[in-house]
Amino acid sequence: MASRIPLQLVLNRIKSRGSVRCFGTVTEGIASPTASSRHLIDLEHDYSAHNYHPVPVVFSHGKGSAIWDPEGNKYLDFLAAYSAVNQGHCHPKIMKALIEQAQTLTLSSRAFYNDKFPVFAEYLTKLFGYDMVLPMNTGAEGVETALKLARKWGYEKKRIPKDQAIIVSCCGCFHGRTMGAVSMSCDNDATRGFWPLLPGQLKVDFGDAAALKKLFEEKGEYIAGFLFEPIQGEAGVIIPPDGYLKAVRELCSKHNILMIADEIQSGLARSGRMLACDWEGVRPDVVILGKALGGGVMPVSAVLADKDVMLCIQPGEHGSTFGGNPLASAVAIASLQVIQDEKLAERSAEMGEELRRLLTKTQQTFPEIVMEIRGKGLFNAVELISKSLFPATAYDLCIKLKERGVLAKPTHNATIRLTPPLSISLDEIREGAKAFHDVLEHDLPKLVKEKPKPTSPKAQDTCDRCGRELYG
Repeated sequence: MASRIPLQLVLNRIKSRGSVRCFGTVTEGIASPTASSRHLIDLEHDYSAHNYHPVPVVFSHGKGSAIWDPEGNKYLDFLAAYSAVNQGHCHPKIMKALIEQAQTLTLSSRAFYNDKFPVFAEYLTKLFGYDMVLPMNTGAEGVETALKLARKWGYEKKRIPKDQAIIVSCCGCFHGRTMGAVSMSCDNDATRGFWPLLPGQLKVDFGDAAALKKLFEEKGEYIAGFLFEPIQGEAGVIIPPDGYLKAVRELCSKHNILMIADEIQSGLARSGRMLACDWEGVRPDVVILGKALGGGVMPVSAVLADKDVMLCIQPGEHGSTFGGNPLASAVAIASLQVIQDEKLAERSAEMGEELRRLLTKTQQTFPEIVMEIRGKGLFNAVELISKSLFPATAYDLCIKLKERGVLAKPTHNATIRLTPPLSISLDEIREGAKAFHDVLEHDLPKLVKEKPKPTSPKAQDTCDRCGRELYG
């Protein structure tokens, strides 16, 4: 039951912040659909943990690639919730599946069977060519599942000595922010203050097949799995050299090590292929899916593997109350069908080519500002030259993009990801690219001139693991 709030406190709040109406009454702490963006941002600041630094825009309504704030301002979404909204906001087929299933049955837990998860399991495994799926909710849960699965397989099938199993991951990786995931991270913000990290982790440079070969030769008998992103997202859309994925497959097969692909961001058509691993025609032993598997409607993740790996997990050893729930299963089926029916992988490849073409023209106009344009499909990033931005940052440029009606988010100080919904139109691609060009032409010179310079230069951040400079 809600606690009673003194009337004077309510009146004071109204006086200081403005009236907040909810179903015709003034209610403390409950924002109505008419609440302003400023008020909602203040509410979140006051009542939510400060574990994010958002661009100051409030999503109130979404459709396709467009977002509207409470004041009715329209924006183009060039982040797509970190690839969770590949199909576009509130896709009608996905919403229909959500509503119909929500009115029938939402949760059974895995203590019982339900009539939707088996259908989803068959659909997903046949679509990607694996024997079995283990359903979870968030991407981070999918990663934790894969880590446990690899260790269990390592002890049971590979016969790694007790408590000596190793997971190898890549420098610059991002696999979530749970303890298992951050124990592999090179991001000091993700690890500082959370030590001791989990043991049994080794690192290797992403894209360096020779270094991976050396590590496998030295430690291979203890290595259960190699976990990697086929394209590193949080690191700034880093694409490995041609042939790297094939080399990984060959090395993992040779040394009897599970090849574990984190396709949470790069998969489900984002890179212009159904999986980013498809660019080199390789089949990982384990695939982790998430984000767009839920169609931007709800969290759904899944781990795919064949029986010789998956059946290492037995009842009671891993699970999730909500994993495989009927609502998520119905939504996931619809989400996958939309990707297939609307040929979003092909669309991503086509639109991505056009976006990079336009961004490259901007780079040619501002070579002293833009270091590199990179990407596959609609998984793209612009890396800027920090010294040319100073004292501004990529975040400042994203604020200016927002003012021009385009929403994007930086990763690190000088890189901006551009990853719109795969349903985006050609005109919207051009509008977003023009906004970026205009920010560099008109807004950046003012930022550099007007933004106060720090009194002392910021020290270069170095990795706590290896001492190398981070994201210079």
